[in-house]
Amino acid sequence: MNYSPEAAFQSIEEIKSMQEIKLQETIAYLNTYSPFYREFFSKARFNPSGIKTMEDLGVIPVTIKEDLQQRNEDFLCVPRNKIIEYSSTSGTLGNPVSIMLTENDLQRLACNEYASFVSADGSVNDVYQLMLTLDRQFMAGMAYYMGIQKLGAGIIRLGPGVPSLQWETILRLKPTAIVTVPSFIIKLINYAAEHKIDINSTTVKKAICVGENIRNTDFTLNPIGKNITDAWNIKLYSTYASTEMQTAFTECSECRGGHLQPDLVIVELLDEMNKPVKAGEPGEVTITTLGVEGMPLLRYKTGDICMYDDTPCACGRNSLRLSPVVGRKKQMIKFKGTTLYPPALFDLLHEMEDVIDYVAEVYSNEMGTDEVLIYIVPVDYSETCNRKIRANLQARLRVSPHIKYITEEEIKKIQMPEGVRKIIRFIDRRD
Repeated sequence: MNYSPEAAFQSIEEIKSMQEIKLQETIAYLNTYSPFYREFFSKARFNPSGIKTMEDLGVIPVTIKEDLQQRNEDFLCVPRNKIIEYSSTSGTLGNPVSIMLTENDLQRLACNEYASFVSADGSVNDVYQLMLTLDRQFMAGMAYYMGIQKLGAGIIRLGPGVPSLQWETILRLKPTAIVTVPSFIIKLINYAAEHKIDINSTTVKKAICVGENIRNTDFTLNPIGKNITDAWNIKLYSTYASTEMQTAFTECSECRGGHLQPDLVIVELLDEMNKPVKAGEPGEVTITTLGVEGMPLLRYKTGDICMYDDTPCACGRNSLRLSPVVGRKKQMIKFKGTTLYPPALFDLLHEMEDVIDYVAEVYSNEMGTDEVLIYIVPVDYSETCNRKIRANLQARLRVSPHIKYITEEEIKKIQMPEGVRKIIRFIDRRD
């Protein structure tokens, strides 16, 4: 294997040339070993050997989530006895699918996260406290663990939740960094305030943020990112990944988007017609994995809407950068004439001092149009609090969603039902 964090520092021309060589190798591999893609190429009357350049990618039909769900096993390119790790997607956009990895794939995954931690100013002198699950077929936790190992830094495997245990461990073992979802950092901050812990005197100086946005699309801090840094003097690094691509886009110290690892993945941002969008325009993240042995993917549409910047970064890397996720394609809400993505709604709710916690639910009414219900844990149940919350939502959204006030106990049951690995903040009940 030949993967290196230095790949992103090559010139734009060198990156393109390298990716074109790897693309040709990937397509030849799929045509030889993938039952799904052999049939895919045949039905499309597509000549795999005709793909030579990045520009040629556009003639290949895209692969979608439903393909993986319906024909999961047909994407496997190796015998079952070569598989040593079974991961699964979270099921955000439907039924989860299995992603099967060989030993080489696991090593590639480790290289990916090693490069990510290097990008986020990690070093052998760091000690990372992992506040993520390492079980339940969850690739992310395992990937972070392997990447930190490859970096040579220290690892504290504590798992998610339990602010009291997290703080006891921080104070006792003195990690320099934490890896967690941003909303949990808020819980750590609140716990510290309640228990008189001076967070800025601790050893933690940075956080690798996963699963939730900490920045707006212009890379300024969003409400949750600002709430964190206003209270805790730590450096935040955002990272974006998916189980299917087995690769991450992670910020550098410039915090101007997540860097592509060009030796591991090709990324396109496509519009509704599967045409490339321009830099700064929203498009669906579409990936072609490079170097994956077990289940490689070609022009796979992730469902995530982002923007990109292809100008060189001040850090010296020349690889493309992705913005924070604008939203999920299938989660777009058309509510009373307003287009709304859940992340924008979450940012608004995070800003509201009268809201402790929340879950948004969308469903179809009798007319077949979208309705939005927000479960809210308010600071108090007074009419004054209710009026403030409703007025704020109306003013910012220009429409009035339905609101149901519930307790913290009730919302925990909605956010973390049995068997779920990630906190649920959005429920889609549309037909």
